Amino acid sequence: MSTQPCSSTAQHARAVLVTGIGELTTNDPELGTRTGAAVVLEGDRVAWVGDAAAAPAADARFDTGGRAVLPGWVDSHTHLLFAGDRAAEFAARMAGEPYAAGGIAVTVEATRAASDEQLATTLARHVAEARRQGTTTVETKTGYGLTVADERRAAALAAADPGVDEVTFLGAHLVPPGADPDDYLALVTGPMLDAVAPHVGWVDVFCERGAFDAEASAAVLRAGAARGLGLRVHGNQLGEGPGVQLAVRHGAASVDHCTYLSAADVDALAAADTVATLLPACDLSTRQPLPPARTLLDAGATVALASNCNPGSSYTTSMAFCVATAVLQMRMTVAEAVWAATAGGAVALRRHTGPGAVGVLRPGARADLHVLDAPTAAHLAYRPGVPLTHAVFRAGTRVM
Repeated sequence: MSTQPCSSTAQHARAVLVTGIGELTTNDPELGTRTGAAVVLEGDRVAWVGDAAAAPAADARFDTGGRAVLPGWVDSHTHLLFAGDRAAEFAARMAGEPYAAGGIAVTVEATRAASDEQLATTLARHVAEARRQGTTTVETKTGYGLTVADERRAAALAAADPGVDEVTFLGAHLVPPGADPDDYLALVTGPMLDAVAPHVGWVDVFCERGAFDAEASAAVLRAGAARGLGLRVHGNQLGEGPGVQLAVRHGAASVDHCTYLSAADVDALAAADTVATLLPACDLSTRQPLPPARTLLDAGATVALASNCNPGSSYTTSMAFCVATAVLQMRMTVAEAVWAATAGGAVALRRHTGPGAVGVLRPGARADLHVLDAPTAAHLAYRPGVPLTHAVFRAGTRVM
């Protein structure tokens, strides 16, 4: 199923016709989900979408052989830059030990001790692993350094990786052992923020018991907003708490986890532009309840799915696993779960509109395609655990 040249100039092709599509998911309200469709990629953008019989001429041709095509996964919540291993902690948790935020300190120690080369290599390996499974847009966070120098280093390394699309500052991940909470908050909102700001687009805070309370979390968000950064919140993971309301009140782009929600939280998310980003792989790994996706969707909230790939509570880069879990165990339809893992993540990253938008296949969008080795997207949940990625295009270039 390799790209076949349409002309003698295909070696330097400017346009690629993707045809033979079994089912095309565009996430565009007008284009919809189509059969008998084709897509033309030109450079790094989608140039045309329509019926295959009406497709314009192109320099090269990629015949999917009746396979399904959808936008590349948009993983809007990861922690890919770290060192060390926490498999023993996972095994203990499976044996009955409760999950607590304090395990982050183990990764912090290992990450501080790692070299720049080790961290960059690990990050690149995680990004490549995600790419092979159809992920074409990746957000990742700092948060395993928790000193000015180590957070600056993490932010710079993440920003330098060509496979990372968005970098988030998460100095407010945990108060390091032995540190005074007030002093550390002043560091996060002052010198540490100043050091990382040139390398990041977002600020995040772990608003949770054992991490940062509502007052401290609000201070982090205010400081980030004052520096022109977008806002994100880890909230309502271990129990009902102030995270959702805090995120909505401050106009955060997303509040992530949303495992435990009150009726007031659901109403707030339904009325706001803040995306409820659900992380089901994390909830399975920590043996928490799965988030109330159906309740959120029925209320009219915008929902995204993300992997939360990290060494402690969700060591997976498989967005397909998250989609299958959402369908099989969270009562989302296949269409809702695919949208949440593509367009929903794009909304959470505010990359869903304008030229170069991701999570959607329409003219002008970034040419990110995920070709499944299946005729329809339903197979993502119909055949859970089966590797179904056949081909991946990122910004118009086939990368898998």
